[in-house]
Amino acid sequence: MAKLYFYYSAMNAGKTTTLLQSAYNYHERGMRTLILKPDVDTREHGEPPSDPAGHLPPQAGEGKKEQPAAAVTTVASRIGLKANARRFSGNEDLFALVEADIAARGALHCVFVDEAQFLTRAQVWQISDVVDRLNIPVLAYGLRTDFRGELFEGSRYLLAWADNLEEIKTICHTGRKATMVVRVDEQGRAVTDGPQVEIGGNERYVSVSRAEFKKISAGQGRIELQQTVLPLGEER
Repeated sequence: MAKLYFYYSAMNAGKTTTLLQSAYNYHERGMRTLILKPDVDTREHGEPPSDPAGHLPPQAGEGKKEQPAAAVTTVASRIGLKANARRFSGNEDLFALVEADIAARGALHCVFVDEAQFLTRAQVWQISDVVDRLNIPVLAYGLRTDFRGELFEGSRYLLAWADNLEEIKTICHTGRKATMVVRVDEQGRAVTDGPQVEIGGNERYVSVSRAEFKKISAGQGRIELQQTVLPLGEER
């Protein structure tokens, strides 16, 4: 029986890497997947990947009907994995989108949603219909809270309606588990107002523990933006 899964975390916990690894597990068994990505996340928009290195293999049935170029985007992890994805807008019906994909390209074995915090309430209900009516598992990956510590709309309803919830863990610069996200300015000080959605990567958002979130949001201290990244397997 298919289920709706929500994998949530703070920033830079490896959500997209986990998504791509799970999708690859399906592909190497000859099972077709569909990766969906909200249009609001513009960090990786552009041409789909052409270099096969590190990319998912072609999906069975891909040649039946090409997606419109405007609908194709890329999901990419920080460690270099990439795959094609179907871009969607905030007013698009995701159940209808999945049905159309099946009609055009054949049987579908799993649906993945990247940046699922940007889903609307209606879209979370629609992907639950993919599970309940089409018996296709849906794996959604996203942030739980925004820079103010408030739930995103998509995350709120995924937490309420998903069959399985799983936290993907990452760490704060203090060494504690990071569960919150702060938005910072050029000096590394917390920004506590502004729109909920402001696209950016490490230079704008930092994952921190709840204790550090309280401290930084109160104006006590700042975040060091350029932290040293060590190669895997090496020590300071």
